[in-house]
Amino acid sequence: MSNQKTYEPVTPHKVAFLGLGVMGFPMAGHLARAGHHVAVYNRTLKKAERWADEYGGRIAATPREAAEGAQIVFACVGNDDDLRSVVLGKDGAFAGMARDAIFFDNTTASASVARELHAAGRQQGLHFIDAPVSGGQAGAVNGMLTVMCGGEKEAFARAQPVAMAFARAVTLIGPSGSGQLAKMVNQITVVGVLQGLSEGIAFGLAAGLDMKLVLEVISKGAAQSWQMENRGSTMIEDKFDFGFAVDWMRKDLGLCLEEARRNGAPLPTAALIDQFYADIQAMGGSRWDTSSLVRRLRHRKE
Repeated sequence: MSNQKTYEPVTPHKVAFLGLGVMGFPMAGHLARAGHHVAVYNRTLKKAERWADEYGGRIAATPREAAEGAQIVFACVGNDDDLRSVVLGKDGAFAGMARDAIFFDNTTASASVARELHAAGRQQGLHFIDAPVSGGQAGAVNGMLTVMCGGEKEAFARAQPVAMAFARAVTLIGPSGSGQLAKMVNQITVVGVLQGLSEGIAFGLAAGLDMKLVLEVISKGAAQSWQMENRGSTMIEDKFDFGFAVDWMRKDLGLCLEEARRNGAPLPTAALIDQFYADIQAMGGSRWDTSSLVRRLRHRKE
């Protein structure tokens, strides 16, 4: 983990973190390094043990055990069903949380499951904040994630300073579900930028241009983007064994398209790019970075 993160002084909290994947592991680590008392739960015990070896803290056998005594319970798991499995039931976090405690969910999930768990929490006197993140693995490792939140203002105000341990911005967008909807906007925008960048790079290479020089020039103008700055050179080099996996983006786009069917918003470009990612999966690129869209264009004749 980067040692450059500077933590704002915050009263130490008792917190739990559920899910120690590529995002959750460093996020929980930042909470520990910021001085909070962290209990962790992970389905694979060895990963929890590795986390505890690195950061200290307490390993719990169930989400309920991790949540006992915690003022805030964080989670970063895979999808709606994974989220329900760590929240609900006799071994779920809600069963162990004290009244008025906060569940701060960093999973990218549906807005409907956020509203469902928010309502279930309120029946028990608990708070549920949907708080998906943007910034990828590098953002998690460096503690520089952008967090988009949906929930109640009072609970958010209590959780926000603690969540800043792993973030550069933690913002309340609106009521329950709003964080997930904002993350969908993020993903819709990202894939559009990546497809445009892919087409530009493939076109430039076919035209015989020095594309690293071209990107250096146009990144100083209106075409500039995070994707161009951080992925342009690796796209030119045909390197994709890192970053946010195609499988994960297809999961996220599925959420976007499902929500669009509900609210009537047209997503023609996102739907098309989702099918382009299906082509990448068929090429064996399920775990390639999402910038691999360019490979579909460059290698279409091979």
